[in-house]
Amino acid sequence: MPRGHRMLHWLRTLREDLGTVHPQPLPRSVRLRRLPYVAVCVIAVGILVGASLYLHDNVGLVYGYAVPIGLAQSGAPVLALHRPMPAWWLSIGAAVVCAAAMHPAVGEEGLNFIWPWTPAGIVAHLLVLLLLALRVPTRAAVATLALTALATWTVQLLLGSTREQPVSVLVTSLSAAVVALGILVRSRRETHAELGRLTALTAEEQARRMLLEERSRIARELHDVVAHHMSVISIQAQVAPHLVTEPPQELKENLAGIRQNALEALNELRLVLGVLRSEPSSEPANGQDAGPAPNAPQPTLDRLDALVDNTRAAGLTVSVEVTGERRPLPPGVELSAYRITQEALSNVLRHAPGATAEIRLEHTRTGLRLTVLNSPPQQPAPPSPGAGHGLLGMHERTAMLGGVLTTHRLPDGGYEVSAFLPADGKSTQRPTTSQETE
Repeated sequence: MPRGHRMLHWLRTLREDLGTVHPQPLPRSVRLRRLPYVAVCVIAVGILVGASLYLHDNVGLVYGYAVPIGLAQSGAPVLALHRPMPAWWLSIGAAVVCAAAMHPAVGEEGLNFIWPWTPAGIVAHLLVLLLLALRVPTRAAVATLALTALATWTVQLLLGSTREQPVSVLVTSLSAAVVALGILVRSRRETHAELGRLTALTAEEQARRMLLEERSRIARELHDVVAHHMSVISIQAQVAPHLVTEPPQELKENLAGIRQNALEALNELRLVLGVLRSEPSSEPANGQDAGPAPNAPQPTLDRLDALVDNTRAAGLTVSVEVTGERRPLPPGVELSAYRITQEALSNVLRHAPGATAEIRLEHTRTGLRLTVLNSPPQQPAPPSPGAGHGLLGMHERTAMLGGVLTTHRLPDGGYEVSAFLPADGKSTQRPTTSQETE
């Protein structure tokens, strides 16, 4: 954009800033609440009384002129609480009118007052500039400062003399300091707000990333389970004709079709989900152990004893209670039950030092009830980099199978993780928690 166009655009934007009449209320403060509004109103009353008495007693204006000028000067800070720019125009206008009304008495002897600003007018205008600089863009605040100085020195040069120059210098200096303070406070507030927003976005993005990683891990494991069964189907379809003496041609063709379909499904599955079979990181993430190798067999409840032994070796006392008659469960249910138990025990190790854990497995006709409880921690838990993403993974696994998972703190300070995993992947039966059985 050419320099001339940029200048025109800047001037147009500045004109819009100076001419805005839209409400711009003060930001709400949790600690101060309505204290700023009360303070400004009290100061405004003092400005009204002080300006009226000053103009009447020192300058000699009748109350018919002194009170309206005082009302305008005192009303500007109150108006600045919601509409700072119109309040500034009111304040600077009242100052010019006040200077013009005082001018006839400037040259008289025996009068004791300052000009072209009065003490009440200075206080009112400085307060308006501060409230304005806290809300409007920096360019608008600097523009109001420049216009304040311009109006002050214009009145000084046209109507005054060199005797009143110190007042103009004082007002210009104080106005610059107040505007700088307001810009600094507003910039600091905006920086803190932006930092809080970025922190929230970072936490949200981290939670989303961890959830996606957990879903990818679940998809990898499902890929392994499905690929294993498709391979078994293909091999069985290939071997079946050799188990029958002189099998019919139709049987051979059907079995060959089954094998071909299984191979095609397996290839398509590998094309779609093969990208998820990436090598795990060589370094543990978030202080946790690296996952198993991608081609390692997926764990089931048959490996629960090994998991418990490893957990006990880490210093956690764990007991296992199994009830009901164990029935064959789908590999996805076995895998999810193992992973939920693994994550629950990891949480006990991280967040409940010195606690004891209990695992309850109840095999029912419709599925598996899994409960992991731990006692209250015996010492404060060290800082943990985790942010509840393990619970998200538990919920994902349970919901994927059509089950239900509940997690809650126990009255004694312990914690309970309870899940119901249906055998058919369709039931949504609610798991029974310890509170419901009492």
